[in-house]
Amino acid sequence: QVQLVESGGGLVQPGGSLRLSCAASGFTFSMYAMSWYRQAPGKERELVAQINSAGASTNYADSVKGRFTVSRDNAKKSVYLQMNSLKPEDTAVYYCRATYYLNDYWGQGTQVTVSS
Repeated sequence: QVQLVESGGGLVQPGGSLRLSCAASGFTFSMYAMSWYRQAPGKERELVAQINSAGASTNYADSVKGRFTVSRDNAKKSVYLQMNSLKPEDTAVYYCRATYYLNDYWGQGTQVTVSS
Protein backbone atom coordinates (compact mmCIF):
# COMPACT_ATOMS: atom_id res chain seq x y z
CA GLN A 1 0.00 0.00 0.00
CA VAL A 2 1.43 3.33 -1.09
CA GLN A 3 1.59 5.97 1.61
CA LEU A 4 3.00 9.47 1.85
CA VAL A 5 2.65 10.93 5.32
CA GLU A 6 3.51 14.58 5.91
CA SER A 7 4.35 15.97 9.34
CA GLY A 8 5.90 19.03 10.93
CA GLY A 9 3.26 21.61 10.19
CA GLY A 10 1.90 24.01 12.77
CA LEU A 11 1.54 27.61 13.82
CA VAL A 12 4.61 29.83 13.60
CA GLN A 13 5.21 33.56 13.86
CA PRO A 14 6.37 35.57 10.85
CA GLY A 15 10.11 35.23 10.46
CA GLY A 16 10.10 31.82 12.07
CA SER A 17 11.06 28.40 10.72
CA LEU A 18 9.49 25.00 10.26
CA ARG A 19 10.76 21.72 8.86
CA LEU A 20 8.26 19.52 7.08
CA SER A 21 8.84 15.82 6.60
CA CYS A 22 7.22 13.34 4.25
CA ALA A 23 7.67 9.64 4.97
CA ALA A 24 7.09 7.25 2.08
CA SER A 25 6.21 3.56 1.99
CA GLY A 26 4.84 1.03 -0.43
CA PHE A 27 6.96 1.98 -3.45
CA THR A 28 10.62 2.26 -4.47
CA PHE A 29 11.23 5.72 -3.10
CA SER A 30 14.72 6.16 -4.57
CA MET A 31 13.34 5.99 -8.12
CA TYR A 32 10.84 8.80 -7.67
CA ALA A 33 11.15 12.52 -8.06
CA MET A 34 9.63 14.25 -5.05
CA SER A 35 7.85 17.57 -4.85
CA TRP A 36 6.24 19.82 -2.31
CA TYR A 37 3.07 21.67 -3.21
CA ARG A 38 0.87 24.00 -1.21
CA GLN A 39 -2.71 25.19 -1.38
CA ALA A 40 -3.98 28.28 0.38
CA PRO A 41 -7.70 28.84 1.01
CA GLY A 42 -9.45 29.92 -2.18
CA LYS A 43 -6.34 29.40 -4.30
CA GLU A 44 -5.10 26.71 -6.65
CA ARG A 45 -2.50 24.21 -5.55
CA GLU A 46 0.98 25.40 -6.52
CA LEU A 47 4.40 23.86 -6.81
CA VAL A 48 6.80 24.92 -4.07
CA ALA A 49 9.90 22.78 -4.59
CA GLN A 50 11.13 19.72 -6.47
CA ILE A 51 14.02 17.33 -6.04
CA ASN A 52 15.09 14.60 -8.40
CA SER A 53 15.42 10.96 -7.46
CA ALA A 54 19.12 11.18 -6.57
CA GLY A 55 18.78 14.48 -4.74
CA ALA A 56 21.23 16.14 -7.09
CA SER A 57 18.83 18.61 -8.70
CA THR A 58 16.32 20.94 -7.10
CA ASN A 59 13.88 23.56 -8.30
CA TYR A 60 11.92 26.21 -6.40
CA ALA A 61 9.04 28.56 -6.91
CA ASP A 62 10.24 32.16 -7.15
CA SER A 63 8.23 33.04 -4.05
CA VAL A 64 10.28 30.72 -1.82
CA LYS A 65 13.76 30.86 -3.38
CA GLY A 66 16.39 31.64 -0.79
CA ARG A 67 14.03 30.81 2.09
CA PHE A 68 13.04 27.16 1.55
CA THR A 69 15.29 24.14 1.02
CA VAL A 70 14.16 20.74 -0.19
CA SER A 71 16.21 17.62 0.61
CA ARG A 72 15.78 13.88 0.75
CA ASP A 73 17.18 10.82 2.43
CA ASN A 74 16.65 7.77 0.25
CA ALA A 75 17.80 5.43 3.01
CA LYS A 76 15.04 6.77 5.24
CA LYS A 77 12.55 7.06 2.37
CA SER A 78 11.84 10.62 3.34
CA VAL A 79 11.79 14.08 1.83
CA TYR A 80 12.04 17.31 3.77
CA LEU A 81 11.21 20.96 3.33
CA GLN A 82 13.12 23.40 5.52
CA MET A 83 11.20 26.67 5.61
CA ASN A 84 12.91 29.78 6.97
CA SER A 85 11.88 33.43 7.16
CA LEU A 86 8.26 32.42 6.95
CA LYS A 87 5.69 34.96 5.85
CA PRO A 88 1.91 35.10 6.36
CA GLU A 89 1.50 34.39 2.66
CA ASP A 90 3.17 31.01 3.20
CA THR A 91 0.08 29.90 5.10
CA ALA A 92 -1.34 26.86 3.33
CA VAL A 93 -1.77 23.12 3.42
CA TYR A 94 1.50 21.58 2.24
CA TYR A 95 1.49 18.33 0.29
CA CYS A 96 4.25 16.02 -0.86
CA ARG A 97 4.06 14.28 -4.18
CA ALA A 98 5.97 11.34 -5.68
CA THR A 99 6.23 10.89 -9.44
CA TYR A 100 7.83 8.29 -11.69
CA TYR A 101 6.58 8.10 -15.26
CA LEU A 102 2.82 7.49 -14.95
CA ASN A 103 2.98 6.75 -11.23
CA ASP A 104 1.78 9.74 -9.23
CA TYR A 105 1.16 9.69 -5.48
CA TRP A 106 0.08 12.42 -3.06
CA GLY A 107 0.11 12.75 0.69
CA GLN A 108 -2.80 14.00 2.77
CA GLY A 109 -1.20 17.34 3.59
CA THR A 110 -0.08 19.22 6.68
CA GLN A 111 -1.27 22.67 7.71
CA VAL A 112 1.22 25.52 8.02
CA THR A 113 -0.07 28.76 9.52
CA VAL A 114 2.14 31.83 9.75
CA SER A 115 0.60 34.41 12.03
CA SER A 116 1.43 36.66 14.95
